Order: sequence, then C-alpha cells, then structure tokens
Amino acid sequence: MLERLNQAMEHIEANLDGRIDTADLARIAVTSEYHFRRMFSALAGVPLSEYVRRRRLTVAGAEVLAGERTLLEIAVRYGYTSGEAFARAFRAMHGVGPGEARRAGASLESQPRMSFRLVVEGSNSMRYRVVDKEEFRVVGRKARVPLVHEGMNPAIAAFIRGIGKEEIRRIEQLSDQEPGGIVSVSDNLDGSRAEGTELDYYHGVVTRAEVPEDLDALTVPAGTWAVFENSGPFPQALQYLWRDVFTEWFPSNPYRSRPGPELLRTRLSPDAAQADAELWIPVERERV
Repeated sequence: MLERLNQAMEHIEANLDGRIDTADLARIAVTSEYHFRRMFSALAGVPLSEYVRRRRLTVAGAEVLAGERTLLEIAVRYGYTSGEAFARAFRAMHGVGPGEARRAGASLESQPRMSFRLVVEGSNSMRYRVVDKEEFRVVGRKARVPLVHEGMNPAIAAFIRGIGKEEIRRIEQLSDQEPGGIVSVSDNLDGSRAEGTELDYYHGVVTRAEVPEDLDALTVPAGTWAVFENSGPFPQALQYLWRDVFTEWFPSNPYRSRPGPELLRTRLSPDAAQADAELWIPVERERV
C-alpha cells in the first residue's frame, strides 16, 4: 500500500502544472477515491486538495523569483483563471503578493514534497473484529457541527448538554443491538476531512425499533464493519484511535474504508478522565 501511495505522490509531482484527478491517483494506489482521500489525510495530516494547492504555490513561487515567465503565464500554468485569483492564493500562502515578491526578492513559504514510509515500532497492537450487519437505524438527536481533530469538540459538548438526561434515557431504551447503548455517530463528512468542515452528528442508539416522531433517524444499509477497541485518556485516546486505524491498521490489512457513518460507543470513568471506546468503521475488502 505505501509503495502504491508513493507512486501516486510521484504522479502529483509530474502534473503540478496540469490536471490532477483523484480518480487517477486512486487507480495508481489501487483503491477507491473515498479511501484514498481518507488515507492521504490521515497519513499526511492535511487534506489532499490542500497539499496539491500548496505544492503548486511552492513551485510557482520559485518561478516568480526566477523571473523567466510573466506573472500571468505562471498563474495560468498552475491552474488559475486570472492574475487576481493567483495573487490572492499566493498572498494567502506566502504572505506577500507575487509582484511584491519578485521586486523585493522576498522570503517565501515552502510545502515540501511528501513521501510515505513504514516505521516499525512493534510496541502496540490493535484489537479489532470484522462484523457483517443487516440494515439498521440510528435514532436520537442530530446536529450539524464542525470537525475538530484534537481536544474536546465544543459544539458537540454543548449539543449533548442541551438534550437533557431524561431525553437521553428515553433514547437509550430504544437500543436493541450492537453497539449497545448511546453511541456518537458521524455522517456526511466533507471529503477533505479538513479541520472546521461540517458533519452530521447523531447522539442516539442503533436499533430496528419504530422511530418516535419527535426523534431524528438515519437509515444505514447492510454492510461490513471493522470494530476497534481501546482505553485511555478522554478525549485524546478516542481521537488517536481514529488516526491509528487509518495510519496503521488499513495499510496492514486487506480492507479499505467505504462511505457510511462512523459509530463510536464510549464509556467514561466516574471523573470523565478515562474512557473505554468501541469504534465502528464501514469497510470492504480490497480487490486484489
């Protein structure tokens, strides 16, 4: 998998002044577009589109300083439809406009080329199982919230506080299958997975019961799920679990992620400092 990902990175470098299609990158990596975006974001720590944008502006910056092409020629070469659009993007990354950089010989930012390599530590193992589930529903309360990669998500915390304990107990009684009890469900995420993009968050249960009219529901088609367990400090251990699934488990196993909601069942210690977690990720077997 890492070798194929690096071949895709070479394709990006060879086409910075041309068309870069995620479908082409996914074919090179022999996986789906959805999984390629997820894997890249997890491994690189930056969405694919942002990395490509920054690499193009890095190479364009070198050409601006070289002075061999006009600024408009450089703008068009790297995919900008006007000099104004190029100048705005250039300033956002480098802190100065291209004309100013050329006149003053300014210092510019640089996005290094990325490549992926395997670091074998052997100190940790991941507990997981693969489950086939029939169609089910997530029933509870729903909110549209921003994505937060590290630390507590204030929007989710405020949303849960607003539900009320009696309402949560009523919802919990609808649970009739795995994962049992109240679960946190993330769905309809932006493809980039960038910090601050929005997602649908459900605080509810997994059930086949009839949906009360005053509750929100999400129907989830039948499919295969990889289920991961861990324990540790809250909320860091939960967020690291997501990261480890995509940076360690997927590259080592014959599965890829598929579109669908991600389910997290959490059990907190009395002081809410520690958590036992069970994370459900929709998967499918890789085609060899």
